[in-house]
Amino acid sequence: MKRLAIILLIGLAGCGKQEALKPASGHSLPPKPAMAKDTPTTDELLTPGPEARPERSTEQSQVRRSQERRDDPFDLPPSR
Repeated sequence: MKRLAIILLIGLAGCGKQEALKPASGHSLPPKPAMAKDTPTTDELLTPGPEARPERSTEQSQVRRSQERRDDPFDLPPSR
């Protein structure tokens, strides 16, 4: 049991290594997109775009104090 714990700890210690990402040897970055001016860098490829992380809806920010909500036509009782 102790050996297993030691092996797991050594394995986890290797997971914390951080360095710049590079393509595997013999491979290159993906080709340049058709309409792009330059080939994107690794950091640009890993940064999520606005579609991947959309902004929060502004509906919540419009309610400043306790108010009754407007009728919601989609708030229907569960069907059986």
